[in-house]
Amino acid sequence: MTRTTQICCLVVCLAVIAGIGLGLSGCGRKSKSAPQKADQSAAVPVETAPVTVGDISNFFTGTATLEAQDETEVVAKVGGVVKEILVEEGSYVVPGDVLAKLDDEKLAVQHEQAEANLKKLESEYERAQQLFKGNLISAQDFQRTEFEYQSEKAAYDLSRLNLEYASIRTPIGGVVAERKIKVGNMVLPNQATFRVTDLDPLLAELYVPERQIGRLQVGHAATLTADALKDAEFTGRIDRICPVVDPSTGTVKVTVGVHDTSRRLKPGMFARINIVHDVHTNATLVPRDAVIIEDNESAVFTVRDGIAFRQIVETGYVNPTQIEVVKGLKADETVVTAGKASLKDSTRVEAVTGSPQAAGGGSVAK
Repeated sequence: MTRTTQICCLVVCLAVIAGIGLGLSGCGRKSKSAPQKADQSAAVPVETAPVTVGDISNFFTGTATLEAQDETEVVAKVGGVVKEILVEEGSYVVPGDVLAKLDDEKLAVQHEQAEANLKKLESEYERAQQLFKGNLISAQDFQRTEFEYQSEKAAYDLSRLNLEYASIRTPIGGVVAERKIKVGNMVLPNQATFRVTDLDPLLAELYVPERQIGRLQVGHAATLTADALKDAEFTGRIDRICPVVDPSTGTVKVTVGVHDTSRRLKPGMFARINIVHDVHTNATLVPRDAVIIEDNESAVFTVRDGIAFRQIVETGYVNPTQIEVVKGLKADETVVTAGKASLKDSTRVEAVTGSPQAAGGGSVAK
């Protein structure tokens, strides 16, 4: 090998060694930049809430149209022309109140005639009694006089009733829901003139599946809300449970009674009813927003030292704002209520203040 060849081989070797050194140097710089990027990763902002202890109820929920327990069509007991109307729709009445008056002139005359005939026969009957005691008339004549007197007395009582019936009275108390006559109308016997509805109590009829009827009993408390009365809640109770299952639907009729002294509830309103049938006391509770349900599995994210951990839980009763946790959480823990979609197990988080709506749970109730 010549000297020139040796020098060329040496130059090539030095170039290769230099390239390998540069490559190793570059790899060293990359290995140092990776942990620096991990150190700069930002925490995920989330809203949190503490796990609490309290009471939670289990209830059956249903809907129904409110009905009045007592409602009647007030009918005219005698015929005649309407002379005067004393109430209007919306008027509150008590049993026996006069709602309208018919022209009673003819009825008054008939009553006076019956009274005169009764007085005449009463005199004859008293005289016949004296004669019969003295054996001056036969028993047959006395009985005929007595029968005529009793018959005329019945006619007198009937004329008095007809005169009283010229005043149309309500048999129940409540509110006048409908007026069906006007002054000057000719009213026939047994014709409907008014509709009176008693607003207290009101009834809601629920149809409960037969598999759930064993949980309900007469006297169980109920809460009621009406779509027409926002933010208003009324209390009631189960008044009766039908003992027969409807074979066509597999349901049982449950009647809930509600007393509303404010008279804001009206028959015909659409209502939502919750019947409480069990209460768990000292239960572990979390907001409904905290629970994630995936593949029939419930989980929450708990926060410890700025790290969110996914925790499988077993849930129990549920109400509009809270869920009972039977297994998997303790009362001194904190759970994530908003921002869960961005989390994985062991994610760094930063707690931020939630909005008033989120804290109140109003969106959940809808």
